[in-house]
Order: sequence, then C-alpha cells, then structure tokens
Amino acid sequence: MATSGNSRLRPRRRKSGQTDYRRRLRLLRSELPRAVVRVTNRRTISQMVSYSPEGDKVVSAVSGDDLVKQYGWPESASRKSVSASYLVGYALGYRALTIGLGEAVLDIGLRAATPGARIFAALKGMVDAGLDIAHGESIIPSEERILGQHIDEKLASSVEATKAKIEEVHA
Repeated sequence: MATSGNSRLRPRRRKSGQTDYRRRLRLLRSELPRAVVRVTNRRTISQMVSYSPEGDKVVSAVSGDDLVKQYGWPESASRKSVSASYLVGYALGYRALTIGLGEAVLDIGLRAATPGARIFAALKGMVDAGLDIAHGESIIPSEERILGQHIDEKLASSVEATKAKIEEVHA
C-alpha cells in the first residue's frame, strides 16, 4: 500500500501486463477507430473499436468462427491460420466500409511486431478490402502463405471461395 507521497500505485491493467498505456494513448491521439487484432489459442478475432469517454465501443467484429458460420470456411480448417486471419481481416474490412469507416489504425496490443505474423495477415485482408491503414509492405506475409499454399492446395481454393462469399454478402 502506498504510504508516502513519493509512492505511486500502477494501474491494475498495467500491473497485470494487459495494457501498455503509453502505446494506447498514442493510438487514441490519432482520433481514428482502432482495428484491433488478437490471435487466441483457437481463433483470430478482429474488431473495429472507437473511443468513448465511458469506455471503448466495439463498432464491428469478426472472428474465425464467423468464417465457418457465415462465409463457408471449411469446418475442419484452422480458424487462426495465416489464411483464416487474412479472411477475418478481409470480412472486417468489408463490414467497416458498409458502416462508413474508411480508415483506421492497427492495434496489435502487447504482441511483438514480427514480420509475416498472423496479425499482419489480418491487416493485409483489411487493406485488400479497401480500408486505409498505415503499414509497411515488409511486414505482410507472402501471397503463398496468405493463400494457404504452404499448407494444402485445396485450402487455396477454399480461401478464394470464402473471399468470393464475403464479397457477395457485403455487396
């Protein structure tokens, strides 16, 4: 417990290693919605989040489970692979455009910015859908990995079919 004037308690989410408040403040200063991408043990989750003084508001969200339920992604395929992450970002990009959001800033949380990561596959999907998000081309995974050709040739056709279904639903 802080007893002297020189002691200062750290915020709870910082103490537990969940939030980097300096990075969050820099993202919020842009006054753009945040494209939040998280990869869990089972799926990729992507959200468009806008700031509100009462608390952040999730404007739109897509997860790997939505790929299976709404867009025809194979049930047996991974929901967190590079290909699935790309399609989650692609679907979120189309949803964001339909509700009037044209640009955003990428929020990767506390994850390291490793080139070719699944987070950046989702970023590539959002950019391909038409969102304006600042990024460098060197961090994007290769086209071969995005299409899933490094896993299976059948997966590449599933990626194209799911991408067409996303365009059809949001057209």
